[in-house]
Amino acid sequence: MTRQLWALMRRDLARLMIGGQRGGSVLPILFFLAVAMLFPFAVGPDALLLARTGGGVIWVAALLAAILPLDRLIAPDIEMGFFDQWALRGISEEWVIAVRFLAHWLSFGPPLMLAALPAAALLGLESETLRLVELGLLAGTPGLAALGVIIAAITAGLKGGAALSGLLVIPLAVPLLIFGAGSLSTGGDSGIALTAACSLVLIAIAPFAGGAAVRATRDG
Repeated sequence: MTRQLWALMRRDLARLMIGGQRGGSVLPILFFLAVAMLFPFAVGPDALLLARTGGGVIWVAALLAAILPLDRLIAPDIEMGFFDQWALRGISEEWVIAVRFLAHWLSFGPPLMLAALPAAALLGLESETLRLVELGLLAGTPGLAALGVIIAAITAGLKGGAALSGLLVIPLAVPLLIFGAGSLSTGGDSGIALTAACSLVLIAIAPFAGGAAVRATRDG
């Protein structure tokens, strides 16, 4: 099974990062940087205001960028019967969802952390603020990826599931944003620790919640 899971990981990474006509992982990164570039035009050239609010803007941009690929995480594979084929090969839905979560995070988490460097320069963030932003993204983006996979599995069989998944992810991701962006205002690492705790909970339940949702969609 290890070889099959590795092959599945390579296939998922290629599909999510390259993405064909959908732009792959390039589109979320461009969206992320576009938000960072446009925000100074919206609030004006006040350097102190940009430095004070820039970290929160990066977090909101990261959330919105994570939502973009949700419509192609689960639904296409259900429609083409891939989950049925994997089940026949002895690969449970939980394993597929676990691999899909890891591929989803690798396709947008580390690239967002790299894109945060030029975004921080555009927003005039200090080095300590940038450190907290990077640590927060490292702790929080796995939770965003796990939450996205869960919601994508739940909405896969629904009409208009792509739009619904985005509407569901945003309120459910609020704790991650509060703790992650909150660490910037407190100047400590307690918010990052709480962000990591939320991510660990979401990662732990993602394979089981996503697998159950996929089985319900297939049986329905």
